[in-house]
Amino acid sequence: MANIIMFTILAVFIIGSALMCVTTTRIMRAATFMLFVLFGVAGIYFLLDYTFLGAAQISVYAGGVTMIYVFAIQLVSKRTLQGLEERVKSSKMLVGALASLAGLAVVSFILLKTRFITHELANVEVPMKEIGMALVGSEKYQYVLPFEFISVFLLACIIGGLVVARKEDKA
Repeated sequence: MANIIMFTILAVFIIGSALMCVTTTRIMRAATFMLFVLFGVAGIYFLLDYTFLGAAQISVYAGGVTMIYVFAIQLVSKRTLQGLEERVKSSKMLVGALASLAGLAVVSFILLKTRFITHELANVEVPMKEIGMALVGSEKYQYVLPFEFISVFLLACIIGGLVVARKEDKA
């Protein structure tokens, strides 16, 4: 019963923080709310007794959000950081809400059609060793190669961000 109550509290916290993340117009607040979402997900990992995944969630993604702060400060103008730029129009909000609902409908349809959500999967416990091997193994259906590609891609993004942020002297 206590697990259900904690899960409900964490779920409400995550949903509230996610909504605030996507609805705020200030980039620093959005990054802060995204950090709260990631901490909530780490809380769910701890609730499931996946302490390694919870600790990895906090350490890896807290560092990632710190990088978002740095890039937000470097790449965004001072007026935008202070909130002096124009606000989002309500027509854009309506289009975004409709697109979100359409995406939710498509995902729901796919989940229901493929019968992905079943009662048998709810009682299966996956050992931590299997999760670790799936993440860092090099066999079929294991993810070490995609992780390496993502790390190279993120490095290219960091270098690109630094090149864009660099101010050139016009002498």
